[in-house]
Amino acid sequence: MNDCIFCKIIAGEIPAKKLYEDDDVLAFWDISPKAPVHFLVIPKKHIPRPVDVKEDDDPLTGKLFRIGAQLAGEKGVGDDYRVIFNNGEKSGQEVFHLHMHILGGKGKPWAM
Repeated sequence: MNDCIFCKIIAGEIPAKKLYEDDDVLAFWDISPKAPVHFLVIPKKHIPRPVDVKEDDDPLTGKLFRIGAQLAGEKGVGDDYRVIFNNGEKSGQEVFHLHMHILGGKGKPWAM
């Protein structure tokens, strides 16, 4: 996608503070954090919204959760964190590339 900011981050055209990267997934710090620990986990495959996930994407979406949990532990929030996916503009989705927010730290449930 030519105008997708996350595709540009994946391609290295826009810098990001990366936490994790492999052939399928990229994780990086959110540029406008809503919690002491707030990062995004995204697939490198362009999938616009959660509703656009297909059955053959199941291994990839499962990997998003696994990597998110691993990084949450590494960043000190253990298993006390919030996972958020927004689907569509009215839900608050601003970037139309599937992404999972991980928010944690200081024991508070953060609003988005």
